[in-house]
Amino acid sequence: MEWDTRDESSAHTHAPPQPSPSSIPASENTVWADASPLFEAACKELRHGELIHGENFNLFAAMSALEIMDPKMDSGIISRYYSIDEAIENGAAPVPISSDRIFDVQCTIDIMDHLLACEATWHKGHSLAQTVFSCIYLLRPERTSSHALLHSYCKVIRTTCKAVVSVVSDARTHEEEDLFTMAYGLSLSEDGDGKCLSLLNAVEENISRQLHACKAPSPKRKVTEDVEPLQTNPDLEEGYCKALLCRLRFRKHFFHLLTSMKRPQARGLELARKHIVACLSELNSIHKSEKFIMSHACRTYKDGLEERTTASGRQPIGFDASLNSRTSAPTPPRAIKMRSWKEAIEYFEKLLHDLDAVCSYSLDPSLEVLLRFVVQFQQSKPDLVARAHLQVV
Repeated sequence: MEWDTRDESSAHTHAPPQPSPSSIPASENTVWADASPLFEAACKELRHGELIHGENFNLFAAMSALEIMDPKMDSGIISRYYSIDEAIENGAAPVPISSDRIFDVQCTIDIMDHLLACEATWHKGHSLAQTVFSCIYLLRPERTSSHALLHSYCKVIRTTCKAVVSVVSDARTHEEEDLFTMAYGLSLSEDGDGKCLSLLNAVEENISRQLHACKAPSPKRKVTEDVEPLQTNPDLEEGYCKALLCRLRFRKHFFHLLTSMKRPQARGLELARKHIVACLSELNSIHKSEKFIMSHACRTYKDGLEERTTASGRQPIGFDASLNSRTSAPTPPRAIKMRSWKEAIEYFEKLLHDLDAVCSYSLDPSLEVLLRFVVQFQQSKPDLVARAHLQVV
C-alpha cells in the first residue's frame, strides 16, 4: 500500500507519541526501544484488508510468516526473563545454592538428576537450547567456579554434549529437520573444558576420602583439615557421598566411552566396552540412591511421581526452558515434554546396550555377516546416538 502524503501542519498534528523508555535491559551491542506507539499510529492509518510490507514480499513469504504476540507462534513471548543476567539478578541460579549445607547438597543432586533427564530428552530429538542448556549454571560457567562439585559436573556435561554433537554430525544419520545438532549460538566450548576430567577426578577423590572417613569405626573416625564433610549431619554423610559418587562416576565413564569409540581404526572399542560396564553399574547405583534421597527430602511427594525429573521429586534450582527461546530458529515454539528421571535412566541403559552391540561388531566381516548384523541391530530400535556411532565405527 502507499502512505497518504500530508502537509507539514497535519504531520505535526498526527505525529506519533515519543516511545517510552524500554523496560528491557540493554546489553553491550543492543539497545531496546518501545515500538508500540509507532505500530499503533500505523494501525490507525490502515483500512480493512490492507497490509504493510517490503518490496520483496510475496505469497510464499506470507505462508511462512509468524504472528507476533501470539503465544502459539511467537517463541519470544513466553520467556520469563529477557536475559540470562536478569534471571541471575532475580536469584534464579544462586551460587552457593544455599547457606544450609544439607540443602545445598540436596539441590546439587537435583540439578544432576534434572540434567540427566534433559540430556535424554535432547537425545530423543528436542532442542539442545531448551533441554540441557536450559540450565543457567551451564550458560554462565564462570559463576560456579567457587562451587567445585557443580562446576566440574557442568564442565563435563558441556564437553559430553560437544562430543555427541560431533559424532552425530560426522555420521550424518539425522534428518535435515532434526534439531539435534543445532546449538543456536550457544557455546559448547569454554576455557578450561579440556581439564574437565581432572576437575571431576579431584572432586571425586575428595568425596571418596570423606566416604572412607565417615565409614570408619567411631573411635578411629576423625575429621582432618583436608577432608571437609559435605554437610553438617554425620548420619547422612555416607548416603550423600554415595549418591554423589555414582553420579560423578557415571559422567566420567560415559565421557571416556564416547572418546574411546572415536579412536581411529576402532582401537578403542575394547576399552569402550569396559566403560559401558562401569556406566551400567553406576546407573544401577544411581537408581538405588532414590530411596535414601526420597527419605530425606524436605517434603513428601505423592502426586506426579512418575513424571518427576529428580530422584527427590523436587523442582531443580537454576533451570528455565524459555530462557533461550529468543535464540531459537524463527519457527513456532515447540512443546517439550521432559523425560522423567526414571525414563532417563532407562534410556541411558538402552543406549549403553546398543553401544555395546556396536563395540562387539566384527571389523572384518563378510557382506552377509554385515547385513545380518545391521538387521539384528535395527530390531532393537536404536536411537540416533547409537546409530551415529555405528556409522562412524
